[in-house]
Amino acid sequence: MGVLDGRVLIVTGAAGGIGKECALLAAREGAKVVVNDLGGGLTGGDSGDAGPAEQTAQEIRAAGGEAVSNSDSVSDMAGVKAMVEQARDSFGGLHAIINPAGILRDGMFHKMADSDWDAVIAVHLRGAYNVSRASIELFRDQQDGAYVHFTSTSGLIGNIGQANYAAAKLGVMGLSRIIAMEGAAKNVRSNIIAPFAWTRMIASIPVKDEAGAQRVERIKNSMRADQVAQLAIALAAPASREVSGQIFAVRGNEVVLFNQPRPVRSVARIEGWTPQTLIDQALPSMKASFTDVGASASVFPYDPI
Repeated sequence: MGVLDGRVLIVTGAAGGIGKECALLAAREGAKVVVNDLGGGLTGGDSGDAGPAEQTAQEIRAAGGEAVSNSDSVSDMAGVKAMVEQARDSFGGLHAIINPAGILRDGMFHKMADSDWDAVIAVHLRGAYNVSRASIELFRDQQDGAYVHFTSTSGLIGNIGQANYAAAKLGVMGLSRIIAMEGAAKNVRSNIIAPFAWTRMIASIPVKDEAGAQRVERIKNSMRADQVAQLAIALAAPASREVSGQIFAVRGNEVVLFNQPRPVRSVARIEGWTPQTLIDQALPSMKASFTDVGASASVFPYDPI
């Protein structure tokens, strides 16, 4: 018996990395899986290849599971709708979507090309919208559905050189939150994971200093994609029906629950504020509660468990 017995899942970006580990584990836990991957490169600049997704599907079938492959892009709504229909035609339904598909086009913001901004937003934010919008009515009608979207500490905390990726991933946080709120009455859940894992996306990030090299080495040696998959599958399982609207991170064997933006301090002035009194009084009084501009490595400087 597995936690996903009788369930049908779509897993995006499932030719490698976190997506592949999620697809393989979902099948081992009893799910029938639509294995999606465009088969393109990390930058999303090529036309894709159906082979990589099919290789993962073949691994699942060779192990005794049930899977079909799909090579549509999450950035294309028509393709995503076809993906949902494929799940229903192949396996008779759909119960959850795990959505780690992604690309990177890193660069300093003051040098960023419009095309690099648009491409990353299209895959990560528009992609999260597409897979959710294409399936939300089905999930609401059957009063049963779960989304596991992927965010990043690049958005939640920040990383230099990833303005496009950070904006998209923070947008996914807002999207997931609203889906969870609006879906609560219909047993439609949405959660997000910020993963720490050695994947080809992480391997593509340039290392520019010793601190960066040490951080990459920690990820490579101590944080694996299969460890992230454990939580993704747990969140997709019907037994987690009371978990929705949450933000998690996975670092090795460490599962982290993130807080969500809430007021931390306020100031008031009966006679109202002017720019000068804000400068003189309000902002200095709040300074101790400001969040610094350190990157995600400053929040997680320690080795994972």
